[in-house]
Amino acid sequence: MKKHILVLAVCLAAVGLSGCASKRSVDYTEFRAHPPRSILVLPPINESTEVGGTYGFLSTATMPIAEKGYYVFPVSVVDQYMKENGLPTAGEMHQVPLEKIRDIIGADAVLYLDLKDYGSKYQVIASTTRVNVTAKLVDVKSGQTIWTGASLVEQSSSGGSGNIIADLIATALDQVLNSTTDYAHTVSRTANYQLVADPNTGLLDGPYAPKK
Repeated sequence: MKKHILVLAVCLAAVGLSGCASKRSVDYTEFRAHPPRSILVLPPINESTEVGGTYGFLSTATMPIAEKGYYVFPVSVVDQYMKENGLPTAGEMHQVPLEKIRDIIGADAVLYLDLKDYGSKYQVIASTTRVNVTAKLVDVKSGQTIWTGASLVEQSSSGGSGNIIADLIATALDQVLNSTTDYAHTVSRTANYQLVADPNTGLLDGPYAPKK
């Protein structure tokens, strides 16, 4: 069963999908006016049907940001701290006032993620794993949105052996494996790097980035 990756989101608009005829334009004026050194990544709001999407995606979100040259607060520590203080869901965490984040955690900026789609779907002898996310980076002191981004990655696998029975068995095995291993977690790595590191639409290099 041959697998191929379809990357569909280099040309995403900040608030959704746009046509791929032209690249998305990013205005970095506010980002340069409020350059962050440290970033707090909150668990994403999960709009997908996959219950484990929030933390499956979050676990792959910080490394690309750190590699861009920013200090990223440990997401598991922050998540546990907020839960212990009466904020058990991502939606509630997103409502925390910025001044509290500044005073208690000390972050320069907060990254708010919205997970539109996460997971695998199966159609007879084919399967598609899709991760779709939008992002907003907010300066803690001013409350200004300094960057927005979006990423959509879709990986498809299809039975192409010509033997319908073999293809059905292969697809069924794929479904079992994906249900036990969360294949979307792997696709999330690609989506996060695309979101943050794209040279045209990603984050600008941070203060700890290697000198070029």
